[in-house]
Amino acid sequence: MVPRQSGSVPAPLSEAERVTEAWLANRRLSEHTRSAYRRDVAAWLGWCAGRELDPLRASFLDVNAYARKIESSGLSPASVARKLSGLSSWYTFLAKLGAVPANPVAGADRPAVDRDHSATVGLSPEEVDGLLAAAERDGPRSRALITVLADLGLRVSELIGLDVEDLGFERGHRSVRFVGKGGRARRRVLTEPAGRALDDYLGGRAEGPLFVTSTGGRLDRHAVFRLVRRLAREAGIESWERLSPHSLRHSFATAARSYGVALEDVQDAMGHADPRTTRRYDRDRHNLDRDPAYTIAAARARREAT
Repeated sequence: MVPRQSGSVPAPLSEAERVTEAWLANRRLSEHTRSAYRRDVAAWLGWCAGRELDPLRASFLDVNAYARKIESSGLSPASVARKLSGLSSWYTFLAKLGAVPANPVAGADRPAVDRDHSATVGLSPEEVDGLLAAAERDGPRSRALITVLADLGLRVSELIGLDVEDLGFERGHRSVRFVGKGGRARRRVLTEPAGRALDDYLGGRAEGPLFVTSTGGRLDRHAVFRLVRRLAREAGIESWERLSPHSLRHSFATAARSYGVALEDVQDAMGHADPRTTRRYDRDRHNLDRDPAYTIAAARARREAT
């Protein structure tokens, strides 16, 4: 990307930036996802510039070399695959414009990703309880934030995008409306503990960002990451250094399945388009006690007995 000039007047967008913005404008994405895609394309263009490689003439071999480079930086296979997926979408857009003859990422070697297991470090129900206790000791904002994450399993981007006006009531339920992944409008119930914690935190405030900083600005994802790890450390959770807000989302899904909530209901709550994504959180799914063969055999035995 072309660096911004100093001064009050921004530099004009480069051709690559204009193409990237046009590509993003044609997709329904959250601002967090847009920013991630911008960074991914910028990183690729920077890599190409360092090798005097025209990105419009890049081949799958160049993409392979780039993938090996970012793998060596310590990123997980899932993260590398995500970056290449965004880059592939960008090149598909360029191909539609006629700027490239074909998508070079399509023929590249992408890292194998384990679709059966989530790489996120989750929390046991007891650890979630300890985190909630630490949050309550920390103050009303921490208590409200951690309770919403624990009880609803929201993505951190969904959490920090909430406004006070998104809270409401529907058919006897307290509810919250938000924009989920893919720009989809979604709604969830607010549990009694979450609603009570939010009421205590808001203290009558009726507008603006739901979670704010000490100066009144919207809380960002980095602050939520730091809060989760600090509270986890204070709660004595051994894995606190590897936790993230997504750990609470992971724990929400895992607990729901272990308590017998139907897969499709957990999928809807999580906002997953593919049930296979939800199943990754079901740690007990390979338990032989749940093998449907037992159910079939028991039903047959009851028929034979009648």
